[in-house]
Amino acid sequence: MPFKQPSLFQPSQLMQIAAKELASEVTHVFITGAGGFLGKAICCVLRAAGIKVTGFARSDYPELSKMGVTMIKGDICSPAALLDAMQGCDLVFHVASKAGVWGAKSDYYQPNVEGTKHVIESCKTLRINRLVYTSTPSVTFAGVDEEGIDESQPYAQKYLNYYAQTKAIAEQMVLKANSDTLKTLALRPHLIWGPDDPHLVPRVIQRAKAGRLKLVGKQDKLVDSIYIDNAAYSHILAALSLTRSAAVCGGKAYFISNDQPMTMANMLNKILACVNIAPVTKRVPASIAYAMGSALESIYLALGKKNEPIMTRFVARQLSTCHYYNIDAAKKDLNYRAIISIDEGMARLKVSLNKR
Repeated sequence: MPFKQPSLFQPSQLMQIAAKELASEVTHVFITGAGGFLGKAICCVLRAAGIKVTGFARSDYPELSKMGVTMIKGDICSPAALLDAMQGCDLVFHVASKAGVWGAKSDYYQPNVEGTKHVIESCKTLRINRLVYTSTPSVTFAGVDEEGIDESQPYAQKYLNYYAQTKAIAEQMVLKANSDTLKTLALRPHLIWGPDDPHLVPRVIQRAKAGRLKLVGKQDKLVDSIYIDNAAYSHILAALSLTRSAAVCGGKAYFISNDQPMTMANMLNKILACVNIAPVTKRVPASIAYAMGSALESIYLALGKKNEPIMTRFVARQLSTCHYYNIDAAKKDLNYRAIISIDEGMARLKVSLNKR
């Protein structure tokens, strides 16, 4: 099936060059979570380079089928389904996960830990020798400032939600699985955003329109984010790095960002400016936000509510602390550089939002 370019995602020249180089090393790529924001972007880049792609997701995604992706509907918690779907592949991007800041441990443990275990086991059974895992910086987040930290930062001793905890377990499983016959690495992209973002951008806009968007804490703290093209590009570079015989990246985790930390207020207001919404200026003390999150969590647990509280302890800490990263390791080992700046990304975001 011929490749059809999505209107809002156009791989840059550097991304196309990297993907073409990858195409000389692999023939068939398997992507879990292919229907997600990042998964779709990776599919687009691979298909533009003529690489055969099998996507695995729990729902139907006709737009990916039109792109030439062979879509298989299934659950990563099913070892048999994964094993069958991964036949004939020589590279895996494990992007799928249960994300969020609220929910029961089992809701996160099964897909994030058991699902990852099944992916690793299927790679070994089918002798697939390269696996790129999409992790998160939350694996090191202990609720305090993270200012320019690198990969030497240890995993958190205590987590404020099950998402971060289960992703940390899964990441360690992936890195431990690295061997001569299965090369693995993990990427930790932070706050992915851009056109068609179903998470950060719509949430910011909706809360601002409802008058419920507030800054947390007295001080503006620096945070990292990553534009969708850069996140996809980092995955292509990671896969390419794993194909090299003397790959130094095997068994390692890498922080990935736009390498442009800015205050949370600045980031939020840049998003709001894309739809001509006035800047957010209202603030709530960090201690009050944390207390509110703790109280709401207790109430939701007592009532058995499944929907996410408006505030949680994790969100309160995330919004009131620094979290930006030293990405020198990714630059050195993966040759990663952000190819789309935040300002250029915001310009593209504005165009996409105003087309709706």
